Amino acid sequence: MENLIQLVNRLQRACTALGDHGEESALPTLWDALPSIAVVGGQSSGKSSVLESIVGKDFLPRGSGIVTRRPLVLQLHRIEEGSREYAEFGHLPRKRFTDFGAVRKEIADETDRETGRSKQISSVPIYLSIYSPNVVNLTLIDLPGLTKVAVEGQSDSIVADIENMVRSYIEKPNCIILAVSPANQDLATSDAIKVSREVDPKGERTFGVLTKIDLMDKGTDAVDILEGRAYKLQFPWIGVVNRSQADINKNVDMIAARRREKEYFSSTPEYRHLASRMGSEHLGKVMSKHLEAVIKSRIPGLQSLINKTIIELESELSRLGKPIATDAGGKLYMVMEVCRTFDGIFKEHLDGVRPGGDKIYNVFDNQLPAALKRLQFDKQLSMDNVRKLITEADGYQPHLIAPEQGYRRLIESSLISIKGPAEAAVDAVHAILKDLVHKSISETTELKQYPSLRVEVNSAAVESLERMRDESKRATLQLVEMECSYLTVDFFRKLPQDIEKGGNPTHSIFDRYNDSYLRRIGSNVLSYVNMVCASLRNSIPKSVVYCQVREAKRSLLDHFFTELGKKEGKQLGTLLDEDPAIMQRRLSLAKRLELYRAAQSEIDSVAWSK
Repeated sequence: MENLIQLVNRLQRACTALGDHGEESALPTLWDALPSIAVVGGQSSGKSSVLESIVGKDFLPRGSGIVTRRPLVLQLHRIEEGSREYAEFGHLPRKRFTDFGAVRKEIADETDRETGRSKQISSVPIYLSIYSPNVVNLTLIDLPGLTKVAVEGQSDSIVADIENMVRSYIEKPNCIILAVSPANQDLATSDAIKVSREVDPKGERTFGVLTKIDLMDKGTDAVDILEGRAYKLQFPWIGVVNRSQADINKNVDMIAARRREKEYFSSTPEYRHLASRMGSEHLGKVMSKHLEAVIKSRIPGLQSLINKTIIELESELSRLGKPIATDAGGKLYMVMEVCRTFDGIFKEHLDGVRPGGDKIYNVFDNQLPAALKRLQFDKQLSMDNVRKLITEADGYQPHLIAPEQGYRRLIESSLISIKGPAEAAVDAVHAILKDLVHKSISETTELKQYPSLRVEVNSAAVESLERMRDESKRATLQLVEMECSYLTVDFFRKLPQDIEKGGNPTHSIFDRYNDSYLRRIGSNVLSYVNMVCASLRNSIPKSVVYCQVREAKRSLLDHFFTELGKKEGKQLGTLLDEDPAIMQRRLSLAKRLELYRAAQSEIDSVAWSK
């Protein structure tokens, strides 16, 4: 089975490349779920020397005071024997460092680039991978050394800032703590033990490392600590002997230093019985083995996290919409697809799949009849008005049989008032259709992605509705005008004839226009007008639906589509003016999704092979 640490290292490198650490995303991150080892210790506790001993190379900056001023995420990769050792930085991808003196300088330079040439600290990590046949597969995080006082050039908050930074790493349940303490100081005052105990009170994920054992006062030893009597941890303490400053000055290599360390433990009577589990080489193997065991136990949780995150990433990508095509044809297709989506939503409103279309029926069933009733034809056909129109229609010569011209004028003057409700019905439906356009635009997710296209689609749809409204108004008013232009003769033929009142020239004109006669004319005209109103109440909705609703469903964006076909790629690009932040977000999410799918495949294959 492939080494689990190599798998985790690879996933961590991928997370590093994507910046997938959770700082800018509400989504869970793979990085936080992957186990890692954080190295914690006070300043000058020998922390850096322990790391160099595990790696077998001089690669960390040295000096007095605070040297580690940024977290260093160190990934060790074991390669085949005889292969050349090299290092790579996360901020310098594809550049290999074979000179570890240059690695040390780059760490210092990269620290200065973030913090300036000062003694301030930064929480922004440096990512370093080392490939060597002399290391075990391991991921270590070197953190700034804990301190009790600020020195010149540091802010007063430096003590709390460093401790908060250390805590942000070691308080995570997936973090294994490597607590480094010098043996020549009282363990009760150890900064590493103090902070480790607070975040891991049971010591379930803390490994104690004792440095500077060879520098203890004569007559004293660290046996009680190493055997767990002075301070008991769940895991055995491991002692190391780092190179002295003289060794460092003489450039004593790590191979010789490791050999000397082994000799120290095996030849010192107090530690001879512990020699097999002491030393930096043993420390590296123990940490590697433990890390692999932890990773193996975390696989079910990792699988769950990865599967859940893939679903969340896919959901967010779907919400953000498709990326913009690069060619003109692709852009035109995208615009057309977005418009078709909008058009489909608009039709759903009209057809009752979504709410809103019922308001149009309300215009026909309530508003139009109510408006017709409010016309008050009784006033139009009042006795005085009937007498006025009838007598005016005769002119200088009284009618002989019936006051036909008077009838026509009375009917026309009454019917013409129906134009008002007819126009109002057209305008009411237009307002509803316009409102449904706005609703459909707001409900079209893809249009939220492209503000300019949203404006253009809204403008094109409203212009189409206005053209349809004007056509509907012409057609609907023509219905009223038709009724005015040609009266239904059969209606009047069926009316009872009054010959005597119809016209006896021996009577004076005033006798013939008595109240009873005029009331009968008014009643006949009202009956005819009501008949026409009943007919128009049915035909006006048909006209409105045909000219407005049906046309809106059929050809709302036809004119817009015609204009789109004339546009070039650059013009289409202006319609797809997506927010650059959304474009960047989609790209980032797509890369994360690719990472998590790859992680899912790799971790599943490891899980199945167990």
